Amino acid sequence: MVPEGLVRHRMAIVVLLAMLGGGLAAPAGADPVIGSSNVVVADPGVPRPPGQPCVVNLFTNVSFDDFSPRPYSYAPPTACQGAWAKVVLEADFSVTAGRQYDRTATLWLAGVNLYFGTTQEPSATVSPAWHVERDLTDYATLLRSTGQGQAVIGNLVNSTYTGVIHGSARLLFYPASAQARAADVPDAVYPLGSDPVGSTATLSTPTDQLVRTLTLPTNVERAYLDVFTQSQSNDEFWYTCVPDAYASELQDCGGGNFREAEISIDGQPAGVAPVYPWIYTGGIDPYLWRPTPGVQTLNFMPYRVDLTPFAGVLSNGQPHQVALQVAGANGYFAATATLLVYRDAHASQVTGGITRNTLVGQAPTPSIGSTLTTASNGDISGDITTRLDRKFVIEGYAQTSNGRVTSTVTQDVGFHDVQGFTINASTYRQQVTQDTWSNSVSQSRLGKLLIVERRQHYQYPLLFVYDQLVAADGSGTAASSVQQGYVQHGEQRIFGGLAYAYDVHNHVVSSDTLQFDASGNITGHAGQQSAQRFDFGDSRGGCYRTSLTTQSGALASYSTGKGCPDQQNRVSWLAHPDGSPDSSLLPGH
Repeated sequence: MVPEGLVRHRMAIVVLLAMLGGGLAAPAGADPVIGSSNVVVADPGVPRPPGQPCVVNLFTNVSFDDFSPRPYSYAPPTACQGAWAKVVLEADFSVTAGRQYDRTATLWLAGVNLYFGTTQEPSATVSPAWHVERDLTDYATLLRSTGQGQAVIGNLVNSTYTGVIHGSARLLFYPASAQARAADVPDAVYPLGSDPVGSTATLSTPTDQLVRTLTLPTNVERAYLDVFTQSQSNDEFWYTCVPDAYASELQDCGGGNFREAEISIDGQPAGVAPVYPWIYTGGIDPYLWRPTPGVQTLNFMPYRVDLTPFAGVLSNGQPHQVALQVAGANGYFAATATLLVYRDAHASQVTGGITRNTLVGQAPTPSIGSTLTTASNGDISGDITTRLDRKFVIEGYAQTSNGRVTSTVTQDVGFHDVQGFTINASTYRQQVTQDTWSNSVSQSRLGKLLIVERRQHYQYPLLFVYDQLVAADGSGTAASSVQQGYVQHGEQRIFGGLAYAYDVHNHVVSSDTLQFDASGNITGHAGQQSAQRFDFGDSRGGCYRTSLTTQSGALASYSTGKGCPDQQNRVSWLAHPDGSPDSSLLPGH
């Protein structure tokens, strides 16, 4: 776990942080146009190091008008064969004006997921276009070799659904230099899927698994799993569903509304990943998301699970099953995961084992409560509560070239949800107040000496209100409002001293009211408005603040940099302001 000479870094940390403080750069890009109906988000791009990148195009202006993957071949850049400071994926998408559903979009290489998101829905008059970026620096080892990849955006185009999606994607490689040192990246990258090019797995029930048997190098010192679990089909609106016993009475989807990703190694629980309630641009009411989609809707962030306590076990030269499943899955989740492995450069064999695992025996079974009452006239009111709190410790040791390293992951995860209902002859109202969180601490000790400690907090608040009113003639309205958040705090401590800390806050609030006639046909909508605010700050002095508002499907206001020093966004190229994971041993390295 601990590189040779890490103790010497105690003094070097001060020098390192001083260097980082001067390497600030503001993300590029022109401000959007007020009044525009094109896609607009407050999210930051991936900060870039100094220097000119080498660019490798994956595909250019490809049309997606059916359900066939679009294959491409990849080769590393010949002009940038040395060490890389950073690798960034950039992709641009658009869809022609007309009618079209939101579609899932994924990019792959040699079975590994490079990008996961969904598409913006068009309108009869707006052909939306959008740009996404993903920091792929931790996947650099994969990108050293040639391989086959594919873009997957299944899209039905016919006389009814006319929107054709187009896309281009490229990889940017930033060479290491005196101003931008080489990144400390995993030594091996393994997809969990069996498809040699890449695809998601379908997890329809809580027992379905994405699983792969791997025989890993015999000198593993750290391991992480990047997890994506995307709700589909009956599970698309899982956050609104109720337990089966209430589904018919409440005219709602069944299966309950608790979901959580479970990770196991050789059948032993190894970690959990909370499931984010992503809402796609056709979700609930499409007008809610024009022109600003929900949190991460166009560009999902993976959740990284620390599997380092299992390093000694994974190094024993035997095949091991690494598996992912979704508790509560009810048809279905599209899932993918990537295993990242760091190796001990000075040992051919690492030995060790698991010494404690209190996650074993803690089933992901929430408690359910209800205050629902049904009046004699059939009116229904009351709440359904769903709650699960768990805390666990997984500890293991690895005999490395530096000695015996003990790795401990302590995590508490929670899911609290209250669904309130008011149902009568003229009203159907549902309010979902949901909070999902995870607090984790990863520690590495060399003997009794605490070397490295990582603390991470994630929180996914969601407030959703659906209020349908029916008039005496059968016409009516359906008002929807959504408040959605993504909160992340991280700290890294070296020898007990704070080396780096950061905070990410991404919040979207949106509302709209649909109008429909007595036959249930939508006749219009009113009151569309939304707001997004994205804040990032870190202990290097980095600051990113952008906010926007929309009204009637167009951008109403946009502000960036306000509240930062000199009213300018300034973020180190080493930072991850978008909330993407980073497991480098030293801050930003």
